Amino acid sequence: MTIRIRAFYLATPFWYNAALSIIKPLYRSRIKKRADNDAQYQQECLERFGPFQPVKNLHAIWFHVVSVGETNAAQPLIEHYLKQGHPVLVTNTTKTGQARAKSLFLKAPYEALFQAVYLPADQKYLVKHFIEKYQPKLLALVETELWPNLIDQAKQLHVPCLLINARLSEKSAKGYAKVPSLTRPMLQGLDQLLAQDHAALERFIALGAKAESSQVVGSIKFDIHAPQHAVEQATQLKADWSLVGRKIVTIASTHAPEEQTLLTALKPYLQRHPELLCIVVPRHPERFDEGFAVAQTLELRTQRRSLGQAILSDTQVYLADSMGELWQWLALSQACFVGGSLNEPGGGHNILEPIALQVPTVLGKNYFNFQTIVDEFVAVNAVLVAQDADQAIQQLTELLENEQQAQALNTAAQRIMQKNTGSLAKHIAVIDQYL
Repeated sequence: MTIRIRAFYLATPFWYNAALSIIKPLYRSRIKKRADNDAQYQQECLERFGPFQPVKNLHAIWFHVVSVGETNAAQPLIEHYLKQGHPVLVTNTTKTGQARAKSLFLKAPYEALFQAVYLPADQKYLVKHFIEKYQPKLLALVETELWPNLIDQAKQLHVPCLLINARLSEKSAKGYAKVPSLTRPMLQGLDQLLAQDHAALERFIALGAKAESSQVVGSIKFDIHAPQHAVEQATQLKADWSLVGRKIVTIASTHAPEEQTLLTALKPYLQRHPELLCIVVPRHPERFDEGFAVAQTLELRTQRRSLGQAILSDTQVYLADSMGELWQWLALSQACFVGGSLNEPGGGHNILEPIALQVPTVLGKNYFNFQTIVDEFVAVNAVLVAQDADQAIQQLTELLENEQQAQALNTAAQRIMQKNTGSLAKHIAVIDQYL
């Protein structure tokens, strides 16, 4: 009787499953539209709708992440368990996220232990079949990647389900609060909730998460470190392309219309200072051509990474239209702007990557996805926040020209990084209880 009540309580609402069935053809259409070719479309459909990829390792530790940012956040945890000899399965919801996961771990010495596939569509029978096929030891959902049937079926099939490095903005909490019949059972189905900060923890509990199995352990992002190979590659490129003596700023993880507004504001500086170079890294690969078109329209001398072009002595803009190479572009930089924060509605991206490389950092005002983290840096003048593109470029160029200001910003940022390290060890301690 207890088991029946529990299953009924966790079951997802009828309306949710009906909606999934209705939109499934649209989902397939979207996959086809963004696929580069038919083979890629067929492959993604195989992973989304079954019969799924052959299993490389049964009983893996399963991490589910959305895209690049969440994959980067989970990197230290995944790396830890691979080094311990545990097989790891990573599922993503975006093409960029999967590409990032494979670039990090689908290589020696981890290749035999690692597998990355798309998360199946959140239909009950698909998720059930996926879990039964892969038989994972546990499921670790990263940040806010909550799927009702996924959590429900993990519970029914006795797979421990943890929400790790959990964050929840005020805006997102209001959205979840509108569907309590979906949100509350979903959060109740979690075995552990490890929140980044107290504000997120309180929001999750208010929505239905169990207080007794929820705690604040900080953000794994603070335990981030640059891959050594990326730093070495940057050093090699600096020599190969004669970049010593050039002032380099990277505009990273940009969304529309940030390339347009930022490069327009930067153009006068580029014209007056031939030693200045701007590396542009759009967030999504489908916008690479758009970023190039912006630079061409502004008549800026531009080279492209995807064409194998080098940075020349007169190059003003270098379009880093590649996947998995952000670290090396940051390692080349003396200042960085983190995008997704000037566009509307924005939300921002991870400022800790450039800061980990001791690169003075600027971002826009719309950073609510990383509110608590950014606010801690802002409070001690460890990052600069721009209200618009003109101010962002002014701040970046001042950092390039004023070494004392850049050093003060970096020193304050490194203190925050050192104070907040340790979340990784706390996450490992909780996860190990289920292994």
